[in-house]
Order: sequence, then structure tokens, then C-alpha cells
Amino acid sequence: MTQAPPRPQLAHLTAVLNDLRAKGTHFTLRVLDDQQAPVCHYDGREVINLASNNYLGLANHPKLVEAAVAATYAFGVGSGAVRTIAGTMRIHLELEEKIARFKNVEACVVFQSGFAANAGTVSAILGKEDFILSDELNHASIIDGARLSRATIKVFRHKDAAHCEQLLQELENTPGHKLVITDGVFSMDGDIGPVDKLAALAEKYGAIMMVDDAHASGVLGRNGRGSVDHFGMHGKVDVQVGTLSKAIGALGGYVCGTRDLIDYLYHRARPFLFSTSHPPSVAATCIEAFNILEAEPERIERLWTNTRHFQGELKRLGFNIGGVTTPATETPITPIIIGDGRAAMEFSRALFGEGVMATGIAFPTVPEGKARIRAIVTSEHTLAQLDRALETMERVAKRMGILQ
Repeated sequence: MTQAPPRPQLAHLTAVLNDLRAKGTHFTLRVLDDQQAPVCHYDGREVINLASNNYLGLANHPKLVEAAVAATYAFGVGSGAVRTIAGTMRIHLELEEKIARFKNVEACVVFQSGFAANAGTVSAILGKEDFILSDELNHASIIDGARLSRATIKVFRHKDAAHCEQLLQELENTPGHKLVITDGVFSMDGDIGPVDKLAALAEKYGAIMMVDDAHASGVLGRNGRGSVDHFGMHGKVDVQVGTLSKAIGALGGYVCGTRDLIDYLYHRARPFLFSTSHPPSVAATCIEAFNILEAEPERIERLWTNTRHFQGELKRLGFNIGGVTTPATETPITPIIIGDGRAAMEFSRALFGEGVMATGIAFPTVPEGKARIRAIVTSEHTLAQLDRALETMERVAKRMGILQ
């Protein structure tokens, strides 16, 4: 296709892209040619895949594939409507009931994505007279939901419960609802949010407590029940958000809590009200994924065994795998801090050329000076694959002057 001449109305977009190119942080999308597996093919090249959120290898698990195919034959490829009109299928309710039992709560509602679950929930349950106390490194979906709510946003320092309490004290006699919100696992640094401390503060000051467990679901807690289970805070967290797109292996997000919370979201959460519901194949796939979480805890054990090996070797080699405020990651998310954005992106491209897929992350996704490679191991990587990736990373880093 011949490229059309640039239109002056969009010249400011071209200027931004040119600036990214000048800084060396512009990227192009890599295309996966086969399944999301530990070793797969991107852009026709075989690579060891350290860039996926497929923590437990469920995205291509045969039982999930079978469930998706069976549901498609039984119920068709689409639901045909939003949930509140004609698009609530029995299989959607079965999935929500399964998640609610798994998370030990009264009820659950599934959204089209984890982003929609966060943004739709925060913007629905608060208004302009209310206050949100949010960790400075919370996910973009939380930030957008907070802005859409029109509530006053107070940002506390990363994982700093004392600073959060200071803000709560300042608001103690101010009318309006207060919401304390944190990621259960922070997606760029891999550290665990202080859910126990923040939940205790929310209880003390009468605030709503909310946790986004996107990267904790399937990773932390009994059989992957998340950060609330990890800290033993059942009954202390009012709103639990999770994803079906990472460890669960499919697509979507969910919110868990009381029956009244979920019923309220039916009526007020705009992504729920105005988006067509999931295809039945997706719901069936997710149901089977939760069955596997319950039946195969060894997958999570393998995930952590691989994580400890990989991160231990990175530290031994001299890589910096700390985050913004922590000396080292606490989960399978492994930030390899490079610092300069151009250097991080060049390192990522050089690794890809040598057969390792590990994504470069630069500003504005992470702070200036904290550009990194973000690597994630899965339960399905073999130690031989990880060692081959480590050897490549060491060799390329020394060639580029990242390691001495």
C-alpha cells in the first residue's frame, strides 16, 4: 500500500514519533508466528521467550483448547449483546461463580479486560466529593479510573504505608468516601504491595480497600489465589480485581467482593454496561484454567523454582534486578535495570538478534533513568532454556559494556 502524504492536522503525532526515534526508544511490534510458548517464533526467528505473562503455560494447555472448541460448537462464537440486554449466557455465570468460590468472596463480575475492570470499578464507586489514596506506581488502569471518577487523588510514596496513613489522617474529618488502592504485584518492578498494612489502615480510618491482583493471580497465595490470600487478609479487602489474561491464559478481568458491590457494578460500571460480553469459548477456557489451578499446584512450584534459579544467576553475573525502591524483585517479574532508555532498547534488540525475547521498557512506562529489560520466566521453561538465555544475556551485555 502506498503511504499517503502526511496531513498537517496530525503533524504533532509525527513530531512525537520522530522524537522517540531520536531518543532511541521508538519500537515496532513483534509478531508471534505460533503459540505463546517458552520457545517460539517472533518475526520468523526462533527465540527463548522471556516476555510473556503466560506464567503457568495455560495459554496453550490442551484442556483449555478442548474447552474452547467444545463451547464454540455448543454456544457459537459470540454472545451477541451486552450483559444487561441479551448477552448474559449461563457459562458467564458459571465462570463468575467459580471465581467467587476460588477467591472466597460472595460474588464476582467479569469484564472484557483487566484494564476495563479497574477503570470501570474505580470510576463507578466514587464521585467528585470522594478521595482516592493511590500508590505512586499503581497501574495505568487504576490511574485512569481515578481520573474518570473525578474524585480528589492523593498519591502516597511507593509501598509507604506510613505516608498513606499521614494522608488518611489529613482527610479524617473531611466528608466523602475514601478509597485506598494498591497493586498486589507491581508490573514493572515485580515487588509485592503491602496489602496487609494498607488493609489495616483502611479498616482503622473507615476507608474502602481495593487491590489489583493482575500479576498476583496464579502466582501468589494458595493455588494462586493472589495477594489477599498471601497475606491472609480475607474479609479485609473490599474490592479485589484480577485478570484472566495472564496466569489464567485467556482474556478478561474480574472484580470480586460482596453481592451488593457486584450488583452495583451491574448498574453503574460503564465497561460492563456498554461492551459486548465474552465469547462463550473464552468463558469455558477460563473455567478450565481455574480447575487446573486447583488440581495442579506443582505448576506454581515450578514457576517459583525457575524464578529463583534465573534471578539468582542474574545477580551472580552482576545484573541489577532491583526496582525503583527495592533492592530486588520479589516475584517472577524480573526488571534488569539498564538506566538509559536508548541503551535498554538497544540491549533488547541485540538480545532478540541472538535468540532471546526480552522486552525493553523506557519512559514514560517507567521513570527516567530507570529503563530496563523486563524478563518473566514461566513454569514451562526448562532450566536448560533459562541457562541458554542467561549465557546469551551475559555475552551480549559484556559486548555492549553493560557488564564488565
